Amino acid sequence: MSAPDAAPAGAPGAPGAPGADGAPSGQPPAPPNTSSNRRLQQTQAQVEEVVDIMRVNVDKVLERDQKLSELDDRADALQAGASQFESCAAKLKNKYWWKNCKVGTLVRLH
Repeated sequence: MSAPDAAPAGAPGAPGAPGADGAPSGQPPAPPNTSSNRRLQQTQAQVEEVVDIMRVNVDKVLERDQKLSELDDRADALQAGASQFESCAAKLKNKYWWKNCKVGTLVRLH
């Protein structure tokens, strides 16, 4: 019969039982799988490439937003100028219409 405080064989902490990393305790962990590491590195490189592309795209979107804002401001200024031109043109038209009426009246009176 075994002592009550001794761990059974194969139980965690027992001599020869695997440690937390799956390797037998007292031994170094197994070397990592190189194909797995290569795939991980390729995936990380792809992720970094996508992140770089996304950063460039975000910068382009911000630049586009700024240009659209400037274009909108210019369109507003152009609209204001067009309204002012239309108003001045209508006043000028009325001025010369009245002037023409006055001249026509003077011609008819003489």
